[in-house]
Amino acid sequence: MDEIASELGISKKTIYQYFKDKKEVVYEVTKASLEEEKNIIEETTQRSENAIEELFLISQRIRQKHLQMNPYILSDLRKYYHNAWQLFLNFKKEMFHDCIKNLIDKGIKEGYFRPEINSEILTVMRLEQAQMVFDTELFHPEKFEFKEVQIQLLDHFVHGILTDSGRALHAEYLKNQTYA
Repeated sequence: MDEIASELGISKKTIYQYFKDKKEVVYEVTKASLEEEKNIIEETTQRSENAIEELFLISQRIRQKHLQMNPYILSDLRKYYHNAWQLFLNFKKEMFHDCIKNLIDKGIKEGYFRPEINSEILTVMRLEQAQMVFDTELFHPEKFEFKEVQIQLLDHFVHGILTDSGRALHAEYLKNQTYA
């Protein structure tokens, strides 16, 4: 709370006029962050021409946001801020799940993703991969670079779902854009 007050140039007393305690601050920040993610995903989905472009744009935006995050943030939420953690889990189960599943189904319909894949299974797998990046026991920050882990897991996922035409379009996006 001292750091928050210092960063905002206000006293802790002022913060407590608006928030009951630190847990409420964390909850409200988590809520606002997830709402921002939702808006970005919805906007990107609407403006994308195809599943490959949507995948690139959403991945870029989420990666940019996650690179600003401390890798310990999810473990801290889980350990110390139950309500904020529950909010994150609900968002993951609803918004992220639907986004990934819809994207996979769209890619299959467009012929860019393999038709034999089970979109529900791969949705769950991708959700867990994305969260796994924040597991500091699996990917300790001293041993693994956060960005590299994200890129490797996403690359593995993407190459596992693409058809030949999807691979060709993906290669075009790689020439013109970056995941970074």
